Amino acid sequence: QVQLVESGGGLVQPGGSLRLSCAASGIWFSFTTAGWYRQAPGKQRELVASIIRSGNTNYADSVKGRFAISRDDIKNRLYLQMNNLKPEDTAIYYCSWGGNYWGQGTQVTVSL
Repeated sequence: QVQLVESGGGLVQPGGSLRLSCAASGIWFSFTTAGWYRQAPGKQRELVASIIRSGNTNYADSVKGRFAISRDDIKNRLYLQMNNLKPEDTAIYYCSWGGNYWGQGTQVTVSL
């Protein structure tokens, strides 16, 4: 049974950091492109970061230099390190396997 579960979200002040984690079962992140998406209220879901099989990564312009996606192939987990967070980063964050499978999402709120 395929399952993706995100964790690590929460409330953080501007300039703070959070590390999101996505645990997978039934599928392997290393077998395809994996990514993190986010959706803010009133906005469409957007791709934040992705990592392909080779380990190469890509980022949305809005998070370049601040976010880092990584993968642990032994634990079969996907991570998103988020630094220097801004209020506009507030959203529900989802991990995805090949764009075909999705987690339930974890809320990230950046506010004073």
